[in-house]
Amino acid sequence: MKQILLITDGCSNVGQSPVMTASYARQEGITVNVIGVVDYGTIGELGSLEIREIAKAGGGMSQITGTQNLGRTMQMMTRKTVVQTIQQAVNKELRQILGSSGVENLSPDKRAEVVEVMEELAETSTLEVALLIDASASMKPKLAFVEEAIRDLMLSLGAREGLSRICVFHFPGRHGGEEVVMDVDWSTNIQDIRTIFQRMNMRGATPTGPAMVRVIDFLRYGTLNGNGNHTRPEDNHEREGLLGDYVV
Repeated sequence: MKQILLITDGCSNVGQSPVMTASYARQEGITVNVIGVVDYGTIGELGSLEIREIAKAGGGMSQITGTQNLGRTMQMMTRKTVVQTIQQAVNKELRQILGSSGVENLSPDKRAEVVEVMEELAETSTLEVALLIDASASMKPKLAFVEEAIRDLMLSLGAREGLSRICVFHFPGRHGGEEVVMDVDWSTNIQDIRTIFQRMNMRGATPTGPAMVRVIDFLRYGTLNGNGNHTRPEDNHEREGLLGDYVV
C-alpha cells in the first residue's frame, strides 16, 4: 500500500493544481492524505479549503490540526487510511464474486470473518508512506512540531507486524527551479530523520502541485525525474523546473 502524506498550511501558488495532481495519483493507485496546520483568518480558510479538496481528489483523508496534536493526528490518519484501503480492496473483490453485494450484505457470521481478515491485513500488510512537507516561509514556525510528529509516526509504524517504511521530501528546494528535495530515502530507522530539518532552506513560494508530481514519479519509478537521478539535500546545483506528466 502506497500513500502520500502531505503536511501543509495550504494556499499553493506555483505551478499546476495540486487537486488535479492528487486525482491523477489516485488513478495510479496512490492515496493522497493531507494534514493541514493552518492559521486563522482568510488565509487559513482558503488553505483549509484546498487541503480538503486535495484529499478528496486523492481518495484520502484530510485533517486540520494544531501543532500540539500533529503527531497523534499523523498516526491516526495513517492507521485509518490503511484500514480504508483494505476495506475498499476487499469490497471490490467481493462485488466481483457476489455481484452488487458487499460486506454489508453478508450474513453476520460471514461478515465477522471478513472483518477479521481486514484487521489482520491492516496489521501485517506492507505500508509505504511518502511524507511531503511544505517548507514554504509560512510553515517555518511549525516545522519543529512537524519533526517531532514524524518521529512519533515512525515509532507507531515500527510497532506494526508488517513492514512499514517512510521516505521524506520537502518543497520547495534551495533553488528557484527545484520543486522538491528528497531528505530521506526509504527507511525504517528513526535516526535517519534527526538532521533533515537543519538542512531545509525556507522559501516563500508554495509549489505543492509540482512537488507532488515529483513524488509520484518517485513512487512509480524510484526516481524523482524518471532518469535515475535523485535530487538529494547534498546536491547544490540548480535544476530546471521540469514538470512530470502526472501525480500520487
